[in-house]
Amino acid sequence: MTNSRPLLSMCLSVRYRGKPCVLRNAALEMQNGEVLGLVGQSGSGKSTLALAILGLLDMKHATAEGSILFRGTDLLKLSEREMRDIRGNLLGLVLQSPLTSLNPALKIRTQLKEAWKAHATGSSADCDAAIRAALAGVSLPSDDEFLKRHPSQLSVGQAQRVLIAMAVMHRPALLVADEATSALDVITQSEIMALFARLNRENGMGIVYISHDLPSVAGICHRIAILHQGEIVECAPTGQIFRNPRHAYTQRLIASLPAVPGGTPRSGFAQAAAPGL
Repeated sequence: MTNSRPLLSMCLSVRYRGKPCVLRNAALEMQNGEVLGLVGQSGSGKSTLALAILGLLDMKHATAEGSILFRGTDLLKLSEREMRDIRGNLLGLVLQSPLTSLNPALKIRTQLKEAWKAHATGSSADCDAAIRAALAGVSLPSDDEFLKRHPSQLSVGQAQRVLIAMAVMHRPALLVADEATSALDVITQSEIMALFARLNRENGMGIVYISHDLPSVAGICHRIAILHQGEIVECAPTGQIFRNPRHAYTQRLIASLPAVPGGTPRSGFAQAAAPGL
């Protein structure tokens, strides 16, 4: 991480048509190469915040007020055409349901090819090389047999890795992972979390990791922001969140964690927090 201009700085309020505010002056700031966990219960506004960063709120008939400064540019002031140049290129998104996020009718090669062509030009050989590099980067095979498969022929873990390969193909500065492991079994979840940590470490990629599960973010996040009823109530280094939570809601979250053999819930998870970052 650096002390230069923040990668992302935002203060945002969002309202859906005919409903009260989902986000109320939700303020976040993160640096280049930082992994920031965003934790909150269902309905707290986590996915709304992700959609806002990607400029996709119009799909949900929502209106936003405030600012989302990405590398100094306010994303809320950009047109959809300008956002298309950024989305998928400088900003990546990984969703929680890989088998429904991929097009079931298209082969894996076709979907990766479309993702490449959206923000790059070159020969078929250039495209093929980029596809194989992206798959290798997420520890998937890149042979023709694999590329000819359809999503239904993949495991859930493989499908999630394909989604991640598509999201990072153009080396985005910021990757938003919205509940990206919630549909996976425990072992596959651990493997995907390790993959995110490696992408951050090797590529310097900033990651907003969104989850309802506080312990799941502990191992990869530099800092954790707590979202409660549409507001960021606390944001601090991971170890501090577990050892010395300040806000009453964060304290309740920590107190609700299961006991760890040989230690309290707080100390046990704090010792595991961000071990290699």
